[in-house]
Amino acid sequence: MGNVILLGLVSFFSDISLEMVYPLIPLYLISAFGATPVLVGIIEGIAESIASLLKVYSGYISDKYKRKKILAFGGYSTGIIYKVALLIASSWTGILFARVIDRIGKGIRTSPRDVLVCESADKNRMGKAFGIHKALDMAGSALGIFIAFILLSKANGNFDYKTLFAISIIPGVIGLVILLFVKEKKEHRKIKREPFWKNAKNLDGNLKLYLAVTFIFTLGNSSNAFLILRAKSMGLTDANVIFLYFIYNLSAALFSVPFGNLSDKFGRKRILVSGYITFALVYFGFAVVSNSAVLVVLFMMYGLYTAMTAGVERALISEISPVRLKGTMLGLQATIVGIALLPASVIAGLLWNAYGAQAPFIFGAVLSLLAAFLLIILMNRNHKQPLKN
Repeated sequence: MGNVILLGLVSFFSDISLEMVYPLIPLYLISAFGATPVLVGIIEGIAESIASLLKVYSGYISDKYKRKKILAFGGYSTGIIYKVALLIASSWTGILFARVIDRIGKGIRTSPRDVLVCESADKNRMGKAFGIHKALDMAGSALGIFIAFILLSKANGNFDYKTLFAISIIPGVIGLVILLFVKEKKEHRKIKREPFWKNAKNLDGNLKLYLAVTFIFTLGNSSNAFLILRAKSMGLTDANVIFLYFIYNLSAALFSVPFGNLSDKFGRKRILVSGYITFALVYFGFAVVSNSAVLVVLFMMYGLYTAMTAGVERALISEISPVRLKGTMLGLQATIVGIALLPASVIAGLLWNAYGAQAPFIFGAVLSLLAAFLLIILMNRNHKQPLKN
């Protein structure tokens, strides 16, 4: 597990750097450039979708050439370029350009990093390994957000966003240094291999079904920026909004390992279905909430949903993917999520503008329940590699 912890620490420091900035972006867009919810949705959707196209190719390259560590290093390095781009941005298009750079980096690093976690884990403790990684990842996010909260609280309405953008570069550099100490499993390059899509019909049925369910679910799971805007629409200060986002990340960090362990014991499907149902409850809550105190509970529950799904779905895909295509399949799932995020975020923004803040959350809750239903009814039926139930 030593390698898993090192990879977790890479994510820990990188996410400190990222989350010092990310929850402030929608607030920065509104205060500095007068952005609307629709524009925020378009910016987040474009950034996620453009970058997502790289994820499957990054995974394929890591499978083909067995150079996972250098790919991950390149992906994490773009985090520093992202902060520099934010520093020099003078319009919302500059922020869009910076967000695309950041998401491209995520697209490059996610698949090879997840394969490194998979290769470093005991096959019977895959859920625990991904849970540990996700816990450190979310702990870094929580700390980064807490730093942003402290700085916002002391700003007294005169917050210097660009100073924070500059400071956030430091933990990103620390994460890159730690990555140098990660050990990569030595493998010889394989002879030229056919792309996976030429043999797609031979992929496990559960895998193909889960990829389809992922797309349906993500259509209702718009950017977290809308959760921040929802809290802001209830009259909370920027500092209080950021503190709520901190609660979400802290909750996810605390529960990722326990839910990873539970998925090892009781099966991935049960935990994923529970996660989708929890998401639906949270989104229904965001639709009807009228008391700011209830937001604390909702953001905490949103952290539970993340703990139930983020690491568990990677463990699931790692288990039911062909051995030589783990990186490609992990990348494909991330690509599908990214592609769905563009229409998801645009739809959420349009629903918000047309029908009010409640509409995008009701839409997301309904699609989440549909995804849970599909997993319950269809997954594990007459497929080649049945999963634990």
